[in-house]
Amino acid sequence: MPDERAPLPVADELTTKGHWESAWAAPPRWKLPSPLFVTTRNMQRILRPAVRPGMRVLELGCAPGKILAWVAARLDASVAGLDYSERGITWARTLFDALHIPADLRCEDVFATTFAPASFDVVYSSGLIEHFDDPRAIVRTHVSLVKPGGTAIIAIPDYGGIYGRLQRWLDPENLAIHNLRIMSRDALMQLAPRDLSGAVRAYRAGRLSPWQLSLDRKLPAPLGRAASYALNGVGLLQPADIGPLCPLLVVEITRRADSAC
Repeated sequence: MPDERAPLPVADELTTKGHWESAWAAPPRWKLPSPLFVTTRNMQRILRPAVRPGMRVLELGCAPGKILAWVAARLDASVAGLDYSERGITWARTLFDALHIPADLRCEDVFATTFAPASFDVVYSSGLIEHFDDPRAIVRTHVSLVKPGGTAIIAIPDYGGIYGRLQRWLDPENLAIHNLRIMSRDALMQLAPRDLSGAVRAYRAGRLSPWQLSLDRKLPAPLGRAASYALNGVGLLQPADIGPLCPLLVVEITRRADSAC
C-alpha cells in the first residue's frame, strides 16, 4: 500500500487559469453578499456553526471574496484568502478595502502556498475541488493548513442527481469541467487523508438553487432569468433541506490532534 504521507502528484485541472480570469471579468458590487440569493444563504448555513469569533479562517479559491468578507464581518473571524486568478484577487482586495475589512489575500498556486501549515482553525472552499481530475492532493492541502483539532470544510455542487441530469441537457460542456466521480457522500469521505484526519462526515446541504444550472443555454435570456429568480424565491421560502433538491455536497474533516504539523 502506498504511503499516504508521501507527497501526492499535483492533480490535473479540468479548467484553465484563463477560464477563471474570464469568470471574474466583471467586478462585483462592493458590498457584502446579498441574503436574497439562496447560494449565499446555503454557504452561510454551512459555515456559521463552524466559525466562532476570533478564529483564523482561510478560504481556498476565494475570488471574488464575498463569502469571506461575510465571515469576517458577521462571524468576527480573522480571515485570509487564496486564489490563483490575478483578476479575482484584485476584485477581492478592492472589495475588502471598500468594506474596511482587514484580510490576508494572496494570489498563489494552492500547491505552492506561502501560508504556513497548521495555522488556521477553519479552512474552507466552495466549488473548487471538483475541477480536479484527482482531488486527493488539494483535499490534503485543505487539511494540512488546519491546526490539529481544526476543521476543513469542502463544498461542491451536487451534479450526481437531478441537477446533473438537468445540466447534462442544458450545458454538457460546463458539466464536463466537473469531476462527477466524486459527487457522492461516500466518494467525498474517501478523499480524506487518513494520516491527518480524525472525524470525517459528508452530507447533502442547501435549499433549492437554480444558479448551478445553465438555464440561459436552452431558454431565451429573459425567460431564463425569470425562471432563475422564480426558483431562487422558492429556495428562499423552503423551510428545510430536502435531500434530492440539495444543490451541495459537503465534507467536513477534523484534523487529528496527534497529527504532525
